[in-house]
Amino acid sequence: MSTNDRENPNDVGRVALIGLGGTIASLPREDGSAGVVPNVEAGTLVLSVPGIASVARVESRSLRQMPSANFSFADVIEFSDAIGEAFASGVDGVVVTQGTDNIEETAFAFDLLVDDERPVVVTGAMRNPSQPGADGPANVGAAVAVAVSPLARGMGTLVVMNDEVHAARFVRKTHGSSPSAFASPLCGPIGAVIEGRVHFFTRVEALTGTRPKVDVEPVALVRCALGDDGRMVSALKDLGYRGLVVEGFGGGHVPESMVEHLAELLRTMPIVLASRTGAGVVLASTYGFRGSEIDLVTRGLTSAGALDGQKARIALALALASTDSRAQAEARFRAVVDAVG
Repeated sequence: MSTNDRENPNDVGRVALIGLGGTIASLPREDGSAGVVPNVEAGTLVLSVPGIASVARVESRSLRQMPSANFSFADVIEFSDAIGEAFASGVDGVVVTQGTDNIEETAFAFDLLVDDERPVVVTGAMRNPSQPGADGPANVGAAVAVAVSPLARGMGTLVVMNDEVHAARFVRKTHGSSPSAFASPLCGPIGAVIEGRVHFFTRVEALTGTRPKVDVEPVALVRCALGDDGRMVSALKDLGYRGLVVEGFGGGHVPESMVEHLAELLRTMPIVLASRTGAGVVLASTYGFRGSEIDLVTRGLTSAGALDGQKARIALALALASTDSRAQAEARFRAVVDAVG
């Protein structure tokens, strides 16, 4: 499937671009000290893209100038509200530019928070504008093309980097500095932008999330490692966390020494079992040893399915913030897992 965006090439759509900072908007400090910082306005990002006016009428807004590593859940809720306001103004799609450190997390949160068939497209850059081969303008151009494309409707939030289109639920940052850092290990990119044309090779159905009713409280993320004795899990009980995602070995296994710590913590909060591999699906019925997926699910842990640990944490935190009922929150989390596949 491909599109040139509109049957009438003179009839371009409207796209709102919301700038949040990050590498794509970072330049050297004015005082000459080391390092770049976010200081490029969203409108300047739009102007850096040759021919953008022939693709869409882009309305820009700088909402933040900060590294994405500093984002909080409250920030992400505010960003999703800004996306909703843009849709209410009648745009055909929304592009969000931000730092790449946690694009896979914020994009997945938008997938659960924004209830609209029009596309939300998140992009950024691996090279800042002062570097040779800066990828920001190309990524913005491709993201705008996807955001205005009728074919992108109904697939939830998408991430566009390096001319590839990824579903937010599957994408991961896999390299610290390469322009090709983003990949979807489970299925590959679902589309691409080639010669300015948007192509989709497959489709995904939009996820249905639940809007938080209260502030999002912290959910811990713990990764298993060789020789782990579980003391980190025990410490969580008194640290104010509302839930835990544990990234187990392989298909969903933890050291035997961690099992009782998890069983004790489960009395006070829901615990989700993910795989630290970042790809595949947590097993359900293969291994039966103490600390295996059968043992842990039997004890009451909830499987993350195909969600990696970071995305499972987002889904669990939003589910817990949507209701006072632990059982209902766990059911809402499982509904997301089932929708992802």
